[in-house]
Amino acid sequence: MIQRLAIVGVGLLGGSIAKAARARGLARQIVGIGRDETRLAVAVRDGALDRATLDLVDGLRGADLVVLAMPVLVIERLLPAVAAAVGEGTLVTDVGSTKGAIVRSAQALAAARPFHFVGSHPMAGSERAGYGVARADLFEKATVIVTPTEVTSPPAVKDVTNFWEGMGARVSQLDPATHDRVVAAISHLPHLVVFALVAGAHRFEPSAFAFAAQGFRDTTRVGASDPVVWQEIFHDNREALLASVDRFREALQEIERLVQGGDDAALQAWIAQVKRLRETVA
Repeated sequence: MIQRLAIVGVGLLGGSIAKAARARGLARQIVGIGRDETRLAVAVRDGALDRATLDLVDGLRGADLVVLAMPVLVIERLLPAVAAAVGEGTLVTDVGSTKGAIVRSAQALAAARPFHFVGSHPMAGSERAGYGVARADLFEKATVIVTPTEVTSPPAVKDVTNFWEGMGARVSQLDPATHDRVVAAISHLPHLVVFALVAGAHRFEPSAFAFAAQGFRDTTRVGASDPVVWQEIFHDNREALLASVDRFREALQEIERLVQGGDDAALQAWIAQVKRLRETVA
């Protein structure tokens, strides 16, 4: 059992970690660290947190495991302060949707003093945000990608893996660069496409939204996501995202040519090929 779990950022993901750790008995004490005393007080009243503080150093003191559950650029900015505050035996992980810059920053800090960091990315969440939508079952059967490098301590990787598996998640490993390409394809590109889809549909026929049915709602659900979070993700994973946009543009141009050409058989074959690809997704 973790003696003291410190969670920096008690929103959807951080709050769900606290609730899951409490429900599954993973930690003896859970401390929440944030910027809004009122919101933290709700998590304490709920029993998800034993204690809450606005003071980073106070909250990290004595922690065995620290989870950084903020937007990616905030994690990068906060890492030096976290590294300076935690004890030599403390293990730090995060929930950031991009990994390259975060892991590089952590490794640079570790070169100056003992700092045990293992990057994590739970593939779970919602277009909604905040502690109010946190759930104890958010990570059950979800995939969590852990991103060690050649210099990451194997025991640290094992401990972080055990933590996420204790939440009910399925853990996979990728190096940070591969992780960022993978999530660009299956998460960041889809969000970008949905943002463009909603904007394009509105520009084409603004009155159409009043008649939108479940198909449009399901397809564009993530278009209601937090603009700040997604601006930071797009910024941080710009290179991989733009490469994925190039491949998407090629596919869009292909189907556009087929529609323009009027070859119904070729268009149907193209759609059928994509259907088969989609069916390979578990």
